[in-house]
Amino acid sequence: MHDITELPAWERLFKKIVWKQLGNIEGKKILDFGSGEGITANHFAKKNNVTAIEPSEEMLTNAWKDYEYTQIVGDVNALDTFNDDTFDVIICHNVMEYIDDKEAVVKALARVLKKDGTLSIAKHNRAGRVMQMAVLLDEFEKANALLDGENSTASKFGTIRYYEDEDILKWEPGLKIIEFFGIRTFWDLQQNQEKHGNEEWQDKMMQLEMRVAQSPEYRSVAFFHHLLLTK
Repeated sequence: MHDITELPAWERLFKKIVWKQLGNIEGKKILDFGSGEGITANHFAKKNNVTAIEPSEEMLTNAWKDYEYTQIVGDVNALDTFNDDTFDVIICHNVMEYIDDKEAVVKALARVLKKDGTLSIAKHNRAGRVMQMAVLLDEFEKANALLDGENSTASKFGTIRYYEDEDILKWEPGLKIIEFFGIRTFWDLQQNQEKHGNEEWQDKMMQLEMRVAQSPEYRSVAFFHHLLLTK
């Protein structure tokens, strides 16, 4: 049985916050699009009917599967096999930054989302990355490049191609935002990195993060944005 403490400290905090923001979900039909190693799919499969889609077979060699869920190896084209209005909840976390045709993905996800269902999109926030580069890492060149509109990179997945929150609604006007959160507002400016893996410290950080997650002034500089949308 896998445990969340197996994850790197930064990923552990991210997962705990985003799951809490999603709330208690039971008895729903869920799609995890871009499921990676299946950590989120596995989490929700305990009490839900979960389908996961992931293009990387390499990622799936380490998949978490303590609870039963359907795993599909594929990309956006795999959604063609599903009828309209299939899923109660769709999860798409830190995926579209690495996709060229973001509009096609958003439209495809909206099609298979049930009326009044929930689409959860977590995404990198450019301003949060600028803050991290300037304050924590002293990377002034990279901070300036980001301010000039350039992209950055993730060690595991390559180029992060930023997009704005409002672009989602431009790509699919049938969607509307019902909740809007920040994730990792303080974490990515935190100097005491040796404390990050301590569970008590993580709990305190999570409480603080959750307290400001919907405050516009803090959310604007969070490292990630989490949008809950419906149609």
